[in-house]
Amino acid sequence: MLAYLTLIFSCQLAGELITHFLGLPVPGPVVGMVLLFAFLALRGSVPADLARVADTLLAHLSLLFVPAGVGVMLHFRLIASEALPIGAALVVSTVLTIAVTATIMAWFGRRGDTEKG
Repeated sequence: MLAYLTLIFSCQLAGELITHFLGLPVPGPVVGMVLLFAFLALRGSVPADLARVADTLLAHLSLLFVPAGVGVMLHFRLIASEALPIGAALVVSTVLTIAVTATIMAWFGRRGDTEKG
């Protein structure tokens, strides 16, 4: 089990190193997930112990948000002073995300209909 936890953290470390040295505008953990996915795709399956480690991490995922919550509370005054721009950015990005998702779903729906007929 420790080996698979080490694998997960090694992929995250590799992702951090890749993004740092290549100057990529992507978070290191995202690149690490891609590396882990590539490893699992080449392997063809997810080992049972890796699945168990991942399930354990997911079961305690809320604990990983504690540092972010502390950071928000630490900078509460700054966030409060910028509440309008932050709120506007959240609303606009949410609406854009919904619109893009709907457009892509409609496109895939039309594409699937033409392939069937």
